[in-house]
Amino acid sequence: MTMAIGHWISGIARGACNLVRRMASETRGNVAMIFGLSMPVLVLMTVGGVDIHRASTVRVNLQDALDAATLAAARSPYSDDVNIQRVGLAALKANLKAYPNITLREADTTFVLNKSEIVVASSKVDVKTLVANIFLPPYGKFMDDYIQVGAHSEVNRATKDIEVSLVLDITGSMEGTRLSDLQEAANDLVDLVVQTNQSINKTRMALVPYSMGVNAGSYLNDVRGAARGATNITGAAWMVANSQKTITAMTKASPGVFTANSHGYSTGDFVWISGVTDGNNSGQADLASYLNGKSYKVVRIDNNTFSLQTLAGSAINTTGYQTYTASSGIARRCLVSTCEVVVTSNGHGLATGEDVRMLNVGGMTQLNTQNSVSPSGSTPFYQTVTKQTDSTFSINNMVGPVAAVSNYTSGGTVQCLEYGCANFLFTNNENNLRIFEASSCVSERVGSNAYTDAAPSTSKVAFSYVGTTNVGQGGCMTTTFTPLTTNRDTLHSRINAYKAEGGTAGQIGVGWGWYMVSPTFASIFPTESTPDPYGTPNLLKVVIIMTDGEFNAVYYNGVRARDSGAGGGSNDRWINHNSNNGSPFLQSVNMCNAMKAQNIIIYTVGFDISGTPDTTPGTVDTATEVMQACATSPDYVYLPQNGSSLKTAFAAIGRSISQLRISK
Repeated sequence: MTMAIGHWISGIARGACNLVRRMASETRGNVAMIFGLSMPVLVLMTVGGVDIHRASTVRVNLQDALDAATLAAARSPYSDDVNIQRVGLAALKANLKAYPNITLREADTTFVLNKSEIVVASSKVDVKTLVANIFLPPYGKFMDDYIQVGAHSEVNRATKDIEVSLVLDITGSMEGTRLSDLQEAANDLVDLVVQTNQSINKTRMALVPYSMGVNAGSYLNDVRGAARGATNITGAAWMVANSQKTITAMTKASPGVFTANSHGYSTGDFVWISGVTDGNNSGQADLASYLNGKSYKVVRIDNNTFSLQTLAGSAINTTGYQTYTASSGIARRCLVSTCEVVVTSNGHGLATGEDVRMLNVGGMTQLNTQNSVSPSGSTPFYQTVTKQTDSTFSINNMVGPVAAVSNYTSGGTVQCLEYGCANFLFTNNENNLRIFEASSCVSERVGSNAYTDAAPSTSKVAFSYVGTTNVGQGGCMTTTFTPLTTNRDTLHSRINAYKAEGGTAGQIGVGWGWYMVSPTFASIFPTESTPDPYGTPNLLKVVIIMTDGEFNAVYYNGVRARDSGAGGGSNDRWINHNSNNGSPFLQSVNMCNAMKAQNIIIYTVGFDISGTPDTTPGTVDTATEVMQACATSPDYVYLPQNGSSLKTAFAAIGRSISQLRISK
């Protein structure tokens, strides 16, 4: 700067010399006299402009330094004049070190906290003149050796509390330097927003990393409900123990009367008849074919005899059939009318028609199913049940005597395979059966509360069955969300542990961004992480949504739906059904609109996204359009193209959020 001024002064001097030579050649007396008198003034004014310009520059620098120092005093925990002055003055001195040839006038520098909680500051500095202190007879000095420059600043200390939810895309496309750039930018944002001193204002931040969903961590059961897990099997049979009786006689009558001494059956019991043989009575129907291999309802006659009915209630008529000639027939009392196998498992929680997986059953191994993602071999892939009692259920189509089941000995578990269970059976997009394990991720909330922040006790978010071949826990991303906290170290450590994985369910991230600052949904969190109510005076709620690509994961019953976008999966892992809520882009915008209705400020950051906005009114089908539609205003949209501009964008957002209002 000094060299530039020197060049400028030299130019002025050369011009002045040329002017002097021209004026000296002028012979008319009046002109020469006027020139002689005015020349020193012109020279002083010309060169003095250098110092005036410099003083103007210093005034701008002083204002910036004083504003920053006033902010520091306002952020301090002190309210007495001595400490307010001490903090402000120390900050101002530090800020002015960047500017040489400036002398702070400490006696003219004050920082005062008034009754309106406004820190009022004023300061003066001396700027050493470079050229304006020259001496020209007969006028003397044009200016003193120093020029005084002043500035004034006021900062409203009664600022807003801040709740910020940072929603970060950590999908597979963020692998490598993109993720490290994001981590650096996010860490810087934490330091800008979350203040180390929380005595004046609460400044809290939550983190919502997302990919194929959001990992709910220790809050999983609170937000989606506990998965129905396996229960222990303690017994299995199809017939009542010691109920087998030999049929010693049978009449030809309607109804036929069966003799089985001390049978112990009661009317309404069910029995399975087998082993009946008959004589060779010409012209009469086959009695064995008529009776064997079926279950019947018992009508007790006495302790030794009974008659039978079909399950529909029709009497068994034995007239017209061959004569029963030997004691070969056997009656066995069944546990249920169909004589299907009945399993005992206390508190099984199963409903009729539900599919189950049974494993490790001892003895009656016919109950066991495959323990695999996809079916193979002859072992059943699943079984279907009928509830009998809270402790028992029967296996559909597994008729004990027909299946020739073995006697149960010990052990075994039964696991339901419905939505809401720890395992889920579905038909994939290639029309093949699959069983996926419930992950610790969650998918979109469905139904009337899909786009609300209703408490999870009122409306649960959905399960996520993303398969076992993905990274993480049962296919879920490994990184969990972090509720609102004032702890910078916690936020930094969580951010630094992020790793890129999975597809992009941006709509789920957007929803959880809202949940983190919602006093309704987030009431499940500890007191220190519970958001303040909407409308709280001097409270600012902010959601920052970041993505690096198109949203490509929507769900039906917790499984990736067939109308998901390209990438992040395959037909083998997708359910053969369209999603519950439709387009992820529209889901996101619906959620953003609901947030903005609660006066939540939304910033959006589209990191190197390339989607071209659709000009069709009402259409939102790219991430770029989501970023534009979700943001509070166009000024809140950032579209950085590289790591450097990503950090710049986050820094700009941080300054915008954390800047205390400068009233003057």
